Amino acid sequence: MNLFDITALLITLTAIFSYINYRTLKLPMTIGVMLIGLLMSLSLLLLKPLGIDLTIQANAILKSIDFNQTLMHGMLSFLLFAGALHVNLSDLAEQKWLIAILATLGVIASTAIVGVLLWFFLLFIGINLPFLYCLVFGSLISPTDPIAVLAILRTAHAPKTLKTQITGESLFNDGVGVVIFLLISGFAFGGIDITAGSVIIFFLQEALGGAVFGFVAGGITFAMLRRVDNYQVEILLTLALVTGGYSLAEALHVSAPIAVVVAGLMIGNHGRSLAMSEITREHLDTFWELIDEILNAVLFVLIGLEILLITFDTQLLVAGGFSIVIVLMARLISVSIPVFFITKFRELSPGVTKILTWGGLRGGISVALALSLPASPEREIILAITYCVVVFSILVQGLTIGKLIKKYT
Repeated sequence: MNLFDITALLITLTAIFSYINYRTLKLPMTIGVMLIGLLMSLSLLLLKPLGIDLTIQANAILKSIDFNQTLMHGMLSFLLFAGALHVNLSDLAEQKWLIAILATLGVIASTAIVGVLLWFFLLFIGINLPFLYCLVFGSLISPTDPIAVLAILRTAHAPKTLKTQITGESLFNDGVGVVIFLLISGFAFGGIDITAGSVIIFFLQEALGGAVFGFVAGGITFAMLRRVDNYQVEILLTLALVTGGYSLAEALHVSAPIAVVVAGLMIGNHGRSLAMSEITREHLDTFWELIDEILNAVLFVLIGLEILLITFDTQLLVAGGFSIVIVLMARLISVSIPVFFITKFRELSPGVTKILTWGGLRGGISVALALSLPASPEREIILAITYCVVVFSILVQGLTIGKLIKKYT
């Protein structure tokens, strides 16, 4: 299938699944379309023993879609920019210490905890996954996914402070998590020698370089926006910032996700207030909200269908179930320690530890990173347990986080 046919099929499936969800399930759209996609995939698998094998054609189509390329080098730039566009910088500054700690030290701590606990458990049930590969899983599953988080928060009605904490952390720890993943996976699969100096330089180049690049690119776009008053031109400029800026950041080997988030914060705050008319703001918001909703729905349909490409057995399902517990434990520890110390200096929202723990959703980015690993037996184990954690995170945590927020607000 060519690119147009694949795009047409995905959009058609997404539209049909959205319609079914709206008419019957009435779940939040992203969760609903993913659930329908999962059920469709499972139906195809159940029909196979009855002599009706449609999985060959479905697998061929899915294999022609590079999930990692589609998300990490396509959809992600649009989704991160759309998410950052509506984050208030003043609110973000008020929560800067908690967000900074969770997005850096929290991700590192969670990676280590998940890696160690998973290694011990897999040895216990007879799966020999080397410790370094367990750390690879820890690095790809520890960052909360901004796409999943932002999609769910829209319907959760969280207070402003909580929404800022969850949104801010998920936007920034995504970039940090990818940097950690690249380091550990490069060491595990690529035989890269890692020293303290190389790690520091890599972090500075990727994370700090991405932030600086995003600030410069956002500043140039802001200056151009101030000199025009035409919403078509201004929306095109933001599109150029997202697509061209993301591509250029990757070419310069700085963190493109962090660059897009910083640029989005600049345009969403200074750009909206100082460089746009009311008409432009209305059109810009409508445009990026539509882009966000459509791409989110397509992405979650893809997540639901990707189960056809994953091989499961009883042992891997047990490992996946325990991995859910491990990831939640690591999240609780990495959240509760900084919250404990910060509450000594300022008051935080009631139940913030429980909400941040349960609201730390994992999504498409974790699946994309797992799929980006080179083919090997270790990759198949990591991919299977990653999928278990992601499905639980979106379906169970995503559907219940609203009730937890209401309990404490």
